[in-house]
Amino acid sequence: MSDHDKAVRVRISGKVQGVGFRYWARDEAVRLGLTGWIRNEEDGAVVAVIAGPDIAISAMIERFRRGPSGASVSRVETEAAQIEKNPTDFRITR
Repeated sequence: MSDHDKAVRVRISGKVQGVGFRYWARDEAVRLGLTGWIRNEEDGAVVAVIAGPDIAISAMIERFRRGPSGASVSRVETEAAQIEKNPTDFRITR
């Protein structure tokens, strides 16, 4: 298994929209060498799929728990994700 065979779906709840959360998350993911995507959900949560080495995924999940200044994270839920093709970058989607 290569370093990028693992992917995790993360759902972040709380005050996470309207505070730059997705842009902050993209920058953090790029710093950690992760790939994937992040988007706002209609219910006010943010959902991301992150792929990369276990240690980088764990670090990103911890960063999600804190969030950027202005955010107030109340819950972070994770589950294994299946990806057909490894993403090559980290994108903000709609």
